[in-house]
Amino acid sequence: MRCPCGLHFYMKDFYICDCVRHENKIITANFVVVSKQIKPKKTGEPYLALTLGDRSGQLEAKMWDNVEEVLNAFEQDDFLKVKGLINKYKNRFQLTVHKLRKLGEAEIEFADYLPKTSKNVDELWQTLAAFVVSIQNPQLRALLQAFMADADVAAAYRDAPAAKTLHHACIGGLLDHVVSLFRSCDLICKNYSHLNRDLLLSGAFLHDIGKIHELTYRRSFSYTTRGQLLGHMVIELEMLQAKIALVPGFPEELKTMLEHLIISHHGEYEFGSPKLPMFPEALVLHYMDDLDSKMEAMRAHFEREADLESPWTSYNASLGRPLLNTEKFLAPKPAPPSVDSSSIAFEQEAEAERSAASHEETPTLPGLDS
Repeated sequence: MRCPCGLHFYMKDFYICDCVRHENKIITANFVVVSKQIKPKKTGEPYLALTLGDRSGQLEAKMWDNVEEVLNAFEQDDFLKVKGLINKYKNRFQLTVHKLRKLGEAEIEFADYLPKTSKNVDELWQTLAAFVVSIQNPQLRALLQAFMADADVAAAYRDAPAAKTLHHACIGGLLDHVVSLFRSCDLICKNYSHLNRDLLLSGAFLHDIGKIHELTYRRSFSYTTRGQLLGHMVIELEMLQAKIALVPGFPEELKTMLEHLIISHHGEYEFGSPKLPMFPEALVLHYMDDLDSKMEAMRAHFEREADLESPWTSYNASLGRPLLNTEKFLAPKPAPPSVDSSSIAFEQEAEAERSAASHEETPTLPGLDS
């Protein structure tokens, strides 16, 4: 498409969220390659197993035929124009690819491919800053303000997703998640007055800050080499050490507690925590973090399946269950169609005539008619 000023604009007219309206149809659309695998068929010939993405979600795709022609034509994070069939396999949408080609940079509108928070990022940042200013402990406040004053950290904090896929997996997701955590932690401190609010809020600010280096989010959401090798918790400990050095007289005990908040916030060994939460603020941070991530995972799942009539969603892999959309379930049911009373009377009269005729035609055995 060409606009009057002579510039080209390539507009996507199909997004992954549109699958429900295109089931069993051939579509042609552009996607970013989230992952690419070459696998063998039973015959030994290769096929392509892809995960394709755009700003509305991700879609599994398979290419079975003419694979040799395109095996080396593209890699992960490239953009493709794809023609194929949308269908369902094991109750999940997938794309069977018939043709594909790599897109040139001039054909790409990057905003089409990376999901972005619906919240206003500037307002979220201002809310974050207001919470930081409210921290009473001068060393903790100075520490968090040192992170916010770092231009590179601040820019990344505003853009980074909070996760690759599970929750808040969108541009601005990390900031959205942390502001939500701040609000929850602030409320819970009013109920449990023995909690150290300053410490808890500081843990909320720091617990996922390493995601800005663990994840790459320029073309698709994936892990950096450093993120794969170290993980965000180790990266956060390094970042914390560097910024604490800028705060004169920072107490060693406070540093140790912040480190524990970071390495225990996943809550269980099986979820990647080197340590279990061992003081109240650490326990609260874990549960509030877990709650916020699960609530967002549910909200996003309902949004993805908003067009489905059933109040039950498909199976949610991260939560290990299908979900009931209570809004749909409790919505007023449509009234049954009204029936014309004259039609009812006519049917009753006809039924009476049929019954009388049937009675007349029924033979009676001798001796049984009295």
